[in-house]
Amino acid sequence: MDASKGTVYVIDDDADVRGGLTRLLRSAGWIVDAYAAAQDFLERAACDGVGCILLDVSMPRMSGPELHDQLRARGSRLPVIYLTGHGTVSLGVNAMRHGAFDFIEKPADADTLLRVVNDAVAQREQASAQEIELDDIRGRLARLSPREHEVMNHVIQGRLNKQIAADLNIGVKTVKVHRGRVMAKMKVRSVAQLVHLCDALSVA
Repeated sequence: MDASKGTVYVIDDDADVRGGLTRLLRSAGWIVDAYAAAQDFLERAACDGVGCILLDVSMPRMSGPELHDQLRARGSRLPVIYLTGHGTVSLGVNAMRHGAFDFIEKPADADTLLRVVNDAVAQREQASAQEIELDDIRGRLARLSPREHEVMNHVIQGRLNKQIAADLNIGVKTVKVHRGRVMAKMKVRSVAQLVHLCDALSVA
């Protein structure tokens, strides 16, 4: 993906590591926002958008996993890549269970780190696009009147106009009017498209 589209947040209390990672990432075209402490990141960073977090596991005052817990509580969806100078199998497993995107031991191989960062940000970019699409669908649904919503629910179940009219105790012409408004407000031209939108929301 285009590195300029995402921000990589580097959080590490070791100034040499933090500086080295910042130089490496910027040389690859990434926007980098670096922090020496987890608290600083929580106070200043947006904690969202397109990007990822390179997070040191062991830091004073607030550890990487503790910060990750706070980010999840705030609803942040940025992928987290853990970094540690004392990697063990159990630590790696715990990090992945914690919801980490990946786990890298220091000193990190440059090619490996850049590949993992690219994959993490690409995943976030795709998820962000899906969230925007779902928000748009929710906005269309919100414009439906209660009766239009009722008619739509019958339409996506494959009910015919006369069946809907009988179920709702209204005239067939009225059903057609509501159905037309549903299609217009939902910005679809076919029942299949309408079903697809509703399925997308139900899966989400």
